[in-house]
Amino acid sequence: MAHGTKPMLVSTGRRDEPTGTGAPRRLRGDLLLAAVAGAFTVAQLLLVGPAMGLGWDEIVYVSQVSADRPAAFFSAPRSRGVSLLVWPVASWSSSTILLRVYLAVLSGLGLYIALRVWRGLFPARVLAGAGAFLVTLWITLFYGPQAMPNLWVAFGALICVGCFLRARADRFDTAALWGIVGGAALMAWMRPTDAVWVTLPLLVLVLVRRLWRLGGALAGGLAAGGVEWIVEAFLAFGGLRERLNEASRIQGDLGWNIAVDDQMRSLMGYALCRPCNGELPDPGIYLWWLTLPLLAGYGLFVAVRSGRTRRTLLPLACATTAAVPYLFLIGYAAPRFLLPAYALLAIPVADALFHLAVGRDGRRRPVAIALIALALAGHLSVQFSVLTATVDRTTRARIDWARSASELHRLGVRPPCLLTGRDSIPIAFYTGCASGAVLGHNADTTEAAILDTARRDPVAALAPRHGAGPGYARTWELHRLPRLDVRVAPLPGAGGPG
Repeated sequence: MAHGTKPMLVSTGRRDEPTGTGAPRRLRGDLLLAAVAGAFTVAQLLLVGPAMGLGWDEIVYVSQVSADRPAAFFSAPRSRGVSLLVWPVASWSSSTILLRVYLAVLSGLGLYIALRVWRGLFPARVLAGAGAFLVTLWITLFYGPQAMPNLWVAFGALICVGCFLRARADRFDTAALWGIVGGAALMAWMRPTDAVWVTLPLLVLVLVRRLWRLGGALAGGLAAGGVEWIVEAFLAFGGLRERLNEASRIQGDLGWNIAVDDQMRSLMGYALCRPCNGELPDPGIYLWWLTLPLLAGYGLFVAVRSGRTRRTLLPLACATTAAVPYLFLIGYAAPRFLLPAYALLAIPVADALFHLAVGRDGRRRPVAIALIALALAGHLSVQFSVLTATVDRTTRARIDWARSASELHRLGVRPPCLLTGRDSIPIAFYTGCASGAVLGHNADTTEAAILDTARRDPVAALAPRHGAGPGYARTWELHRLPRLDVRVAPLPGAGGPG
């Protein structure tokens, strides 16, 4: 550095520091974020486990690109981003373990990139704390290694909002502009409607402040990620409006519907709470959920006092709009729906906790630190307990599907084959069959088509134990499995289908 030249200042979110000492600090910060991301990957593999079978929604996504399984019905609300995400593995291997490991590593990398974008906006320790909070939620750990879209929407939201803030602060930061494009595209690629809700405050800010350069990047990213979904709407559903209407119908007709209590019930470990009319869980399970907006509000208060309102207010606004449809416009709940909101709230919440623990003068507050540590220990205990119970329950359900598939093989139902009726989509995937439905949200065939298939290939109709099967299958041979009644059509060459 030349004599008499002042060192350049780099904003860290709490105070400025010269670049002469900032480079080692930045390296330590990056390593800290990498450690959080690495721990996230390891925790997924240890606590969720790579051997857990694929779930219903995962099967729909994975089957679209599977090397040896027929594609399941792809309904209007879904987007093909997850299918493309798993394609590098699922297109040539049917190993669930390999897919889980791949997704665990990929989600750890996604977390690191999403947090790294915010360097310079907040101190590394705040970002590491935010990451630690997010990944110790049972919801994040449970869905990290799964072929599901919501966590990837969360990563895209963090990337998009963080890069938006960076690009607005520095008009020469072209990397941030591309980050806006990439984050918006990732969200729209996974769930186009969620992407619109998340970016709504950004779009409003673009119009109010006439930030056309940032608006162009945002619109370009949303278009790049959503174009496939829109094209498919016209090719397969008759148009964009028709696809949106069909998606709304499948989700119970979207409209004003307070689902706050449904989300609280789902925190017990339900993958899907529909209908969601049970008792509320023990308050200890949802106390953290009620505390979250209070801490976020305090984080905003701290930001206003420190003169850095924008970098806290914007993620809070985007978190709010991301949560609106799942708290007020839908008649059921799934905890994964709010992952984008949790990710955006995590940074202001972590900032609030650090300010509670350390005063403005930099001195630690022992009493506050002890109380926060005690609260976090209780929080972690609850999250671990719910995660363990959820993984155990989910694993048992998927083992039952695999056992049903083995029984169907024993009964002669082998590929190429067709299953219809109760749980036909997941059981068909485990059996290696195609699936078809005449009624319901997944209706994609007709009775005539099923009977025609039965003349060529093995066909079975599944129903609850002692439940009435479809009329066209009443004369088919009945077999009682532990959880299902299975009616198998006469095998091809052994007579008509009944």
